[in-house]
Amino acid sequence: MLSLDLRVDERDVAALGRAVGAGVRVVACTGRPFPGALPWVHRLGLRDPFVCYQGAQVRGLDGSMLLDHGVAHELAMEVVRWCRERHVHVQAYRDDELFVEHDTPYGRAYSEHAGMEMHVVPDLDAAMGPTTPKVVMVADEADVERMLPEVRRQWAGRLYAATSMPTYIEFTNVDADKRRALEFLCRELDVSEADTVAVGDGRNDLPMLEWAALGVAVSTAAPEVLAAAGRVIGPPGSGGIAELIDGLLSS
Repeated sequence: MLSLDLRVDERDVAALGRAVGAGVRVVACTGRPFPGALPWVHRLGLRDPFVCYQGAQVRGLDGSMLLDHGVAHELAMEVVRWCRERHVHVQAYRDDELFVEHDTPYGRAYSEHAGMEMHVVPDLDAAMGPTTPKVVMVADEADVERMLPEVRRQWAGRLYAATSMPTYIEFTNVDADKRRALEFLCRELDVSEADTVAVGDGRNDLPMLEWAALGVAVSTAAPEVLAAAGRVIGPPGSGGIAELIDGLLSS
């Protein structure tokens, strides 16, 4: 479990190793772009393909593309134009590169946290390809909470919008979220839904927590995430993942 300041609890890492060693398929499921997620997948000792870009992609550790559900260009540009009109930081991706139109503190903070170089371009319209894995707004937490209901109404039925971090609103294809990506990956790995456990703390984790046989929320999660979970564990640094894994392995 990765903390906001990018730390992992060695108890959790060791427990993940025990799970993998016992034959459990442990899959990272993250909003992070592939280049920003891969070092953490290696750090945690995981071996299976993983979900990235908020469920828009499933990738092998070698970068191979197993699933790709991007946001169509014109739909992505609707979000970009909405942000331009309101002077909200917005960014998009192409070929695992991060593009912004302005060098802002929001963009720099995201770039550092995601572990990706930020490329400043004159126009996202020209920088993006036919699709982009996701479009991300970055703003102060209070502004994110204010804007989230508005953007969900604006793109209802056309885009999936959720928060992953308190300062991010992430938009993906309406058919791309962590649940759908995990459903796909379970079919690929021949894992039954009845044997799944999902752990998360963000609104972007809500679909997979509702879907999994056991949905586990972190105690600091939003109220709607906690309400959807069958179990709650402690926050990063508390050994919550280790306790969960050891309990599952011994049952």
